[in-house]
Amino acid sequence: MVDNYLSDELWRAVAPVLPGKAGDPGCSGRDNRLFLEAVFWILRTGSGWRNLPPRFGKWYTAYTRYHRWERKGVWPRVVVALRQSGASDFQYDEFGVRFASRDAAGPREHSRNAGEARESATRGAAVFPLSGATATAIGTG
Repeated sequence: MVDNYLSDELWRAVAPVLPGKAGDPGCSGRDNRLFLEAVFWILRTGSGWRNLPPRFGKWYTAYTRYHRWERKGVWPRVVVALRQSGASDFQYDEFGVRFASRDAAGPREHSRNAGEARESATRGAAVFPLSGATATAIGTG
């Protein structure tokens, strides 16, 4: 059994904010839904990219695509679309997109600086940093 995060309702809410749909310039995205499931799996489990199950495709392809979307500012739009549809499992802040446990009471403490967060992300941690431009665009930088 595959444990998917995106219900059909959540997928319909988030699909319009994703790059690679019909009408967008460039090539179309290959299975955006599966890619989102891969990223959400990484975030929910805290696993490194290299531990991504084969059902999601090649780990390095997902890793590279994640960072391309981060540079394009896609992740804040994804989180907003999910929240507007009632899903609040993810948050986006100066450290990037990450899983926000429902059990957590109040805001989380950040003990690392942005440079350490970037370093962890390259080692496969489940914290994805913002670029300076993205942070400024969403008002966190």
